[in-house]
Amino acid sequence: MNFELFIPNIVKIWTNYWRLFLIDGLSVTIKFTFIAVLFGVLLGTVVAMLKMSRFKLVRFLIGVYVEVIRGTPILLQLYVFYFALPQIFTFVKLSQTTWVAIALSMNSSAYVSEVIRSGIQAVDKGQTEAARSLGLSSGQTMIKVVLPQAVRNILPALGNEFIMMLKETSLASTFYLGDLMTQYRIVNAATYLGFETLVIIGIIYLCITFPLSKLVGLLEKKMSGEKSYKKHSKKPDFRERKFGKV
Repeated sequence: MNFELFIPNIVKIWTNYWRLFLIDGLSVTIKFTFIAVLFGVLLGTVVAMLKMSRFKLVRFLIGVYVEVIRGTPILLQLYVFYFALPQIFTFVKLSQTTWVAIALSMNSSAYVSEVIRSGIQAVDKGQTEAARSLGLSSGQTMIKVVLPQAVRNILPALGNEFIMMLKETSLASTFYLGDLMTQYRIVNAATYLGFETLVIIGIIYLCITFPLSKLVGLLEKKMSGEKSYKKHSKKPDFRERKFGKV
């Protein structure tokens, strides 16, 4: 490598291919990330609820699902969804891009489910007992009392999950689906300037993940500040807020 041409090569690559990086590659990366986290949260919520089921068989099956997803590499899961499942479920007509999006979503759901479950279990049990004593059903207690309080514990962790998934979508380049790392392969093949192209890709990822990580950090501080305030303040419990001091 000629270090004298390092910066000029980076400038040249960026000048010629910035649209390929930002318009084509980054848009696909962000699309995969949003889809994976959105459906990961929806599916993860269901998984978390089922893992807290009173039925042992349900808890066992969901536990197996979570452990398999969390215990195997995401690249292996992508291979299974990209190559194996379309051959097994031939009656399901989905694009290969959709199979990859499903794999990323299921991977995210396994991690998000643990985040949601821990957030729910962190809520004071007295809130649940108070709600049930006032005649609310289990579902009403979960929706109206537990989940609104659990969101404060869950949101920062979901921000971290978004950042992690943003980086893990780079594995989709294995199948040339148009993400940022796929654009690296295209530009590298055209210019033979692999290291300079990697530097550009790394800077793009850093420009996205660094502000996001700072925002998540601020959110965590805000949430922890609220918890500290509520812990030391004499705030009425659920029954007092609803019916007045007993």
